[in-house]
Amino acid sequence: MEEGAGEGPPQLHRMTPLLEVANLAVAYTSRTGGEVAAIAGASFEVRAGETLGVLGESGSGKSTLAAALLRLLPENGKIQKGVVLFEGQDLLQAEPRELEKIRGGRVALIFQEPALALHPMLRVGQQVQDVLAAHRTLPRRALRERTLELLSSVFPADAERISSSYSHQLSGGQRQRVLIAQAIACEPALIIADEPTASLDPTTEQEILSLFRTLQQKVRLAMILITHKPAVLAGLADRVLVLYAGRVVEIGPTETVLASPHHPYTQALLGCLPPPIESYANCSKTNLPVIAGDSANLALLATGCQFEPRCAERMNICIKSEPATVGLSNTHVVACFKYGG
Repeated sequence: MEEGAGEGPPQLHRMTPLLEVANLAVAYTSRTGGEVAAIAGASFEVRAGETLGVLGESGSGKSTLAAALLRLLPENGKIQKGVVLFEGQDLLQAEPRELEKIRGGRVALIFQEPALALHPMLRVGQQVQDVLAAHRTLPRRALRERTLELLSSVFPADAERISSSYSHQLSGGQRQRVLIAQAIACEPALIIADEPTASLDPTTEQEILSLFRTLQQKVRLAMILITHKPAVLAGLADRVLVLYAGRVVEIGPTETVLASPHHPYTQALLGCLPPPIESYANCSKTNLPVIAGDSANLALLATGCQFEPRCAERMNICIKSEPATVGLSNTHVVACFKYGG
């Protein structure tokens, strides 16, 4: 995981992973020419048909991780080291033409903001069809039929109207469904969804999550679901990876991590969830829980555990060294000196 943390988490399953990430490090070049570490030695895997949730507050490196997996970093982003094996091929070493076939074909990315991801001057049906045309050699009629079929899978009662609409004529939830139709167009093995419900109201959010569950059951696709909301992962993700300051601090089964978190950051993050609304009935004023201190400044990272300045359980060793990865079980690992790391 990080320096001094060995070669990453132990094997969590005997079957060959669909995606295997080892010691991935990403940095951005600042305006002054210095390098800012955004991802530091991340290691994890995703198996066929599995959903891995990536959890962390804003600035933890979640979107950078998603972009790095498909080499879609901005110009000032740089992959310093690591391996990203997808179906046995290292995407970090793939030629541009090979990567073009994989993006959208075998691995699809659902961007965080659908209003920006969709072209404002093209009808959404055309934008779904363009994804198909880039990866499939089909007659024009077959492309149109397949496009309508895809839109029907996410808009059962309104596919034709949606197909002929422009993105500004759709609601946020409808735009998100169009991005999902694009993502599943070529029947990928893996979808990376970056905060797919961040801009949606609670009702629409549940509709989108229900759609993801339906797609999982129908096509057994693997998914990396990135979010800052723990509740989004409950009942949808098989495992949870927790990021802090670009470091993987905990990985484990979703039920275990959400019900019994071990890393102090995971505990603090889940502790910030607001109580049930019924508990406010007899309260005139309630302070919501927060994590003490400020989020880590990636440009000013010090030696040691990056969560140490905000940790209520910090020890002297936390200032001097980064913790190694410790296996709590065959399926649950954590990077914290509390557990011998």
